[in-house]
Amino acid sequence: MATLHVFAGSIEQPVRPAIRRIGLADLGDALRRGLDDFRAMPSHVIFLSMLYPVVGLVLARLSFGYDVVPLLFPLVAGFALLGPFVALGLYELSRRREQGLPVRWTDAFGVLRSPSRDSIALLGGLLMVLFVIWLAVAESLYQGLFGYGAPSSLSAFVTDIFGTPHGRTLLLVGNGIGFLFALAVLVVSVVSFPMLLDRDVGAVTAVQTSVRAVATNPIAILAWGLIVAVSLALGALPFFIGLAVVLPILAHATWHLYRKVVA
Repeated sequence: MATLHVFAGSIEQPVRPAIRRIGLADLGDALRRGLDDFRAMPSHVIFLSMLYPVVGLVLARLSFGYDVVPLLFPLVAGFALLGPFVALGLYELSRRREQGLPVRWTDAFGVLRSPSRDSIALLGGLLMVLFVIWLAVAESLYQGLFGYGAPSSLSAFVTDIFGTPHGRTLLLVGNGIGFLFALAVLVVSVVSFPMLLDRDVGAVTAVQTSVRAVATNPIAILAWGLIVAVSLALGALPFFIGLAVVLPILAHATWHLYRKVVA
């Protein structure tokens, strides 16, 4: 029975929530609302989102310290695949503020008391599997082009990537494969995690709703994915510190995007 609940949720919930059509203006409004949440709760969101730059710096240190420099970019890029799951606490803060409830940073952990927590964990596990597969594919691609030896230095690695035919192939093919992984995550998670936090519908309905949302609004959702990708790239540039601002705004905006898409 518990397993059925993970996939199907409560039988009292509607099976197929209605999907609204949205446009680019709705994306801008979701971002404005996300920024408003960030301004209203800066101490909370900055505290929580510091997890991202800290993990990013740790990943960078491990890469340079253990001669896995070729995996540095895949690690940072792949870490974004886990963003929809890690941002759950920020969705919860936006949800509470939307309902006019008092908001404290500890309320972010209300996710742990959600009726959908097992379904959320299941989808989070799916994103983790995709993250691990992405790293394996990226490593195999690099080794197929450059062999199994580690680069002699960071400068030699940069020269190999940007100054050789194999490097240009790695950039082209690697970014193409990374795009497919990012697209898969976008399709299955653009509204599924906020929906599970909001309604006990089960993992299957949440994913199906997310896929339907993309099918109904392909241009708007792809534009949203581009906004997220560019924002994360800009936030990661100054030693990942910018992510402490970019990520909470995107997370809050994702909650409001969900509200616009799912009736």
